[in-house]
Amino acid sequence: MDEWIERFIQYLQFERNASSHTLRNYRSDLEQFRDFVKRASPQAPPAIQSVDALQIRAFLAELFDRQRKKTSAARKLAALRAFFKFLCREGALAVNPASVISTPKKPKLLPRIMTEEETNDFLDQVARESESGGLALARDRAILELLYASGLRVSELAGLDVRDINLGDGSLTALGKGRKERMVPFGSKAKNALSNYLPVREKILKQAKAAGSALFLSLRGERLTTRSVHRIVKNYVRSFGPNVRVSPHSLRHAFASHLLAEGADLRAIQEMLGHASLSTTQKYTQVSIGKLIEVYDKTHPKA
Repeated sequence: MDEWIERFIQYLQFERNASSHTLRNYRSDLEQFRDFVKRASPQAPPAIQSVDALQIRAFLAELFDRQRKKTSAARKLAALRAFFKFLCREGALAVNPASVISTPKKPKLLPRIMTEEETNDFLDQVARESESGGLALARDRAILELLYASGLRVSELAGLDVRDINLGDGSLTALGKGRKERMVPFGSKAKNALSNYLPVREKILKQAKAAGSALFLSLRGERLTTRSVHRIVKNYVRSFGPNVRVSPHSLRHAFASHLLAEGADLRAIQEMLGHASLSTTQKYTQVSIGKLIEVYDKTHPKA
């Protein structure tokens, strides 16, 4: 089973362009299932051909016995489905044993995101701080402005090269899941932040005696990792943001929610986010009850 897990991870990395976070989670989930199968049959090495739906259900039952969240169990089942689908495609299996198992129902909780006013106040404070100088400050402001202005995934932002940015028309080319390219517009504040950062980027390369195409660099002249971007967002929110848990992904969520609240078309938001399914986009968006009441009062004939 180990060999197939490794081949599957390589498939995700090189053919599906999966993020390092996704690769890490899939590997962990599959190795956890492998260990479960080993414990069930300690006399023989785990074989993929012997796995059936009953074993997968037993694995999920063990997770629930350990009081794991339904979201965690659902993610692990999704990893198993994708793994066995890959095995079927490769001819190692005839049937996907995970395909007949229902996904555990997850609680539908709307995450708390920054309001439009909170987001603007936060980014304005970051902009004022960046005026004090410092190479990292100019870079970090550009990262935060671009995340909110474009709704990029953190892996997409970290993967940007300088050539992917078009300051002239305020757009960028992002490489999303499945190596699909899409064009995403961004506004004047992000454009201004990027214009201020690009000369700083050249200074970073010069001081580090390095060369490269990456847009966002560490002070050593290397491409920023997704983990570094997460840390940057967390640090600035702690210093200047409201008392809300904010990550690069929640800025993506805010991007979608605020556009929808201002009347943007859901399918246009879907295109900008790079979602294959419209139902996925709907999960990222939330509209305040005040906005719903306002729309109702303006449009319903009996309001």
